[in-house]
Amino acid sequence: MRYLFLFCLIAFPGTLVHSQEKENDFKVKFDATLKTKYEFAIDEGTGRFSVRNSRIGLFGNITPNVTYRAQVELSSEGKFEPLDLNASISLFKGFDITLGQTSVPIFNSYQTTPAQMLFANRTFLAKYIAGTRDLGILACYKFDVGKTPLYFQLGVFNGSTINKPVWKKTESYSARLIIGSMKGVRASGKVYRYPLGDKENYLITAMDLRYGQERYKIESEVLNRHNYYNGINRFASYIQGAYSFPLTNLRLFRNFTTSVRWDGITESSVTNGFDVNRLTFGLAFGLTSKPFNSLIRLDYENYFVKKAIPEFSLYNEVDSDKITLELLVVF
Repeated sequence: MRYLFLFCLIAFPGTLVHSQEKENDFKVKFDATLKTKYEFAIDEGTGRFSVRNSRIGLFGNITPNVTYRAQVELSSEGKFEPLDLNASISLFKGFDITLGQTSVPIFNSYQTTPAQMLFANRTFLAKYIAGTRDLGILACYKFDVGKTPLYFQLGVFNGSTINKPVWKKTESYSARLIIGSMKGVRASGKVYRYPLGDKENYLITAMDLRYGQERYKIESEVLNRHNYYNGINRFASYIQGAYSFPLTNLRLFRNFTTSVRWDGITESSVTNGFDVNRLTFGLAFGLTSKPFNSLIRLDYENYFVKKAIPEFSLYNEVDSDKITLELLVVF
């Protein structure tokens, strides 16, 4: 598969040459996200303050056909992390090649990006399956079938998660087909071959379906991670929805949003039910007129644990029912 990307880079050299480039082709834009919260674990009677995310990023154009993206996490639970470190080249209309550290096309951004999430905490599906970014090369082809947009993505990566340029004989690879856009109906299917190590040799398959408009959305997904080493399947799923109501004549708040989510995860047979279920209820007050943007959020999480997965043993509060108060600022 790596040779396919090399062929693309060699076969279209003319698309990289622009004889009439202007200095004003270069553009720089800035974005940032601050996410700070207080959590109270009801079962344990303990609480904590944290800055969960403090992301800053730059993006823009070098030329009309060359873009870049650099984003870092100043504090991910106290740790500095480089996130997006890449550049994209448009070889022809609708076809882009991205090289560097970027998102693996297996998770949806509205499940992993703090600025887009409906709840303070990620779904089990987004948190306990695989890393979201890697070093590699990613091709994306966008085209329309009638009035319906289609996106096809194909990537080859180190398979060692972020910021680890290791030497390997076998890379990981991922493919995704997206039908539709973020407004209206959108569906996708994806596959991710992820040989992380001798005992973590994964094949991940997933499908999702969503419907969204400016003030409301409903989203659902199913995912299975098969480990070739021991034959264990980790299966996760969720369904969530939210509606944002505009507010007028208030000094601080511009809208409020109600949201609800069910998600589950299991390493047992799905026919026996999920090992862990969780219900999350949320209420958020928007600080700008744009729905689902900067806000103050209050979430309640209710866990139903039949059999805990290994990650739940990290500390007692992991699977405790929780109340979370969060401030999210996006700019």
